[in-house]
Amino acid sequence: MTSDALRRALTEPGDPPLLALPGVAVELLAALAAPPRLGAHLRLVHDVAWHLTAAFADRFAAVPFDRQAVLFGAAVHDLGKVEHPAELTGPGSAHEEAGYQLLLRFGVPEERARFGVPEERARFAVTHAAWHSPGVQLEDLMVSLADKVWKGRRVADLEQLVVDRLAGITGQERWQTFLDLDDVLAELAAGADRRLAFQAEHPVYG
Repeated sequence: MTSDALRRALTEPGDPPLLALPGVAVELLAALAAPPRLGAHLRLVHDVAWHLTAAFADRFAAVPFDRQAVLFGAAVHDLGKVEHPAELTGPGSAHEEAGYQLLLRFGVPEERARFGVPEERARFAVTHAAWHSPGVQLEDLMVSLADKVWKGRRVADLEQLVVDRLAGITGQERWQTFLDLDDVLAELAAGADRRLAFQAEHPVYG
C-alpha cells in the first residue's frame, strides 16, 4: 500500500506542473515502500528528461535515440536508494548496484507480467553515474544529463561526451553542437530552484 506521503510526492502537481511517472515506476515505488523524497526526485528527473528529449528531437532531428528508454531510465535511475536512503541526502554510490539488482529482480519472468521491466533497461541504475564506462549509449548520457541539470548542475566532461556523440552523428561542427546543447541545458537549469524546493517538501522517511 502506498503511504500518504509517497502518494503526495507522486501526485502533487508542482510549479510548473510535473508530468506523472510511468505506471511501472509508480508500481515499483509503491511495492518497495519507497521514501517520499525518492518519489519526488524521480518525478523531477523524469520531467526534465521529457523536456530534454523533446528538445533533442527538435534541435538534433537527425540523431536517432529511444525516447521511451530515456524516460524509463530517468524514472527509475535512483531506485536503489530504497535500500540506501542516506544517499538521498548525502553522497554515496551503493544505490547504483542495488537499483540494478532490484530492477533485475522485478524483471524475472514471474514478475515481468506485473511490472514490465525489461532486463536491458536495468542498466540505467548504474550508467546514470558512469558515463565514461565502455558501451554507454546516447540514451544513458541523456539520463545522466537530466539527473544533473534538474538541479542546475552543469558537468563539463559529461556535456563534452554528448557533444562529441551528437557531432559525430550529424557532422555538425562541435562548437555549434556545443552552443545548441548549451541553449537546451541553460533553459532547463533555469527552473532548478523550483524543482529543489519541490523535492525538499517531501520527507526522506514517511
